[in-house]
Amino acid sequence: MSVKAAVVTVSNRSAAGTRADTGGPVAVEALRAAGFACDDALIIPDGAERVAEALRGLLAAGVRVVVTTGGTGVGPFDRTPEGTAAVLDRDLPGIAEELRRRSAAEKPAGMLSRGLAGVAGDALIVNLPGSPKAVVSGMPVIVSVAQHVVDQLSGEDHP
Repeated sequence: MSVKAAVVTVSNRSAAGTRADTGGPVAVEALRAAGFACDDALIIPDGAERVAEALRGLLAAGVRVVVTTGGTGVGPFDRTPEGTAAVLDRDLPGIAEELRRRSAAEKPAGMLSRGLAGVAGDALIVNLPGSPKAVVSGMPVIVSVAQHVVDQLSGEDHP
């Protein structure tokens, strides 16, 4: 049975239907290609409370890997990291650091992402920027460690 994964697109404009979600489908496809069971992206408006509520709902539904896209910058509505922090039990800063490193190598503004990565209960949660390019460069990092994190959280030994 495949491990359940989910993608949450955090965007006022996408939630209102005024802009297509272009990053979420990229993340969904990468998770599916890596063998995770993943529905289409859930699209929610910006806001820390909305992010935390969506994450808690997914965790309650048994999702073990959650990738968010959007809301990680410095704009007035960018509060995805704050909502994620309210749910995380433990940080995994190395993932977020590698995502920022790769993003900044492609575009200096990539270092402005405030995205987090960590563990909530028995699940991995990672924030990505909403840019499709950032999702394309970030998903290989996430899928390279996601199954290992899930295995470790399930009590399995190191390979």
